[in-house]
Amino acid sequence: MIDDGSSDRTVEVAREAGVHHVLSLGTNRGLATAFARGIAKSLELGADIIVNTDGDNQYKAACIKDLIESIVKGEKDIVIGTRPIEEIEHFSWTKKKLQQLGSFAVRQFSGTDVPDTTSGFRAYSAEAATKLVVFNRYTYTLETIIQAGHMDMRIGHVAIQVNPKTRESRLISSVPRYLWRSISIILRSYVTYKPLRTFFYLSLVPTIVGLAICIRFLYFYFSGRGTGHIQSLILAAILLLIGFGLITLGIVADLSSANRKLLQEILYLARSRKGED
Repeated sequence: MIDDGSSDRTVEVAREAGVHHVLSLGTNRGLATAFARGIAKSLELGADIIVNTDGDNQYKAACIKDLIESIVKGEKDIVIGTRPIEEIEHFSWTKKKLQQLGSFAVRQFSGTDVPDTTSGFRAYSAEAATKLVVFNRYTYTLETIIQAGHMDMRIGHVAIQVNPKTRESRLISSVPRYLWRSISIILRSYVTYKPLRTFFYLSLVPTIVGLAICIRFLYFYFSGRGTGHIQSLILAAILLLIGFGLITLGIVADLSSANRKLLQEILYLARSRKGED
């Protein structure tokens, strides 16, 4: 159990219920940090499969066997529990639609087919957990799927059941703020793993427009009507420079991405050796 600075009797109740390991973070570090520390502690304790669930009792523990089944068989590296979103009464119409839209976006950016990308009920093989690195401090749910997808991990999903609502979400205090943070996490995660492609797409607009203006100027120039169109030539040059600059940034970011992959591999090997010890 991860105690992320709880101020009630959570730790006492957990111990009374038979929890053997409690990792206390001291103060509230946020969901992503708690997840990352929990993964690290589980690997340190020698776990073969790590099951993650939120602290609000949203997910039915009886579904854990469904989560780990394909991992035990060696068929999947990560399995995510898919909630019956449309059947959850306390989810508003807006929340349901935003969840569907967000999951669709993550599927496109990650190349996976996970229906419920914000679900916090998940199972990881020890090897998959060793490879994952969470960069943002807000939430791990979206970033880890995009990361795992681009690392060619075998990601599966199974239908699960949920419990009745017991309290308000502490992660989503404001829908607009949550939406903004989720969008930034998705985009940042995608750029991290596909920087050259991202900057190439961004460079297309100024480059194409710049070339079109340049061709237009050359047409007027060679037809003897180039006088008075010098502004178009300047604009074309600016746009082409912007396009070139974006491509250059993409190349630099791609080299940085290659370096990050090497660092992740080193971290993976270090964690693996630590687990063997």
